[in-house]
Amino acid sequence: MATPNYGYEKRQKELAKKRKKEEKLKAKADRKALGLPPEADEPEDADEASAEAPPAGDAPQA
Repeated sequence: MATPNYGYEKRQKELAKKRKKEEKLKAKADRKALGLPPEADEPEDADEASAEAPPAGDAPQA
């Protein structure tokens, strides 16, 4: 019986992951070029949204 070629399997998995990432980036660029809003599962500026100060209503009262 032949031994499994784990290197080949790993390479195929990496190529599939790379292909999926490229397709996702292309779709995102196409949406941006058409002026459509980003999809719900891809936050546009997640870092900036979390850096904003909380609304004044959430501040503790003294």
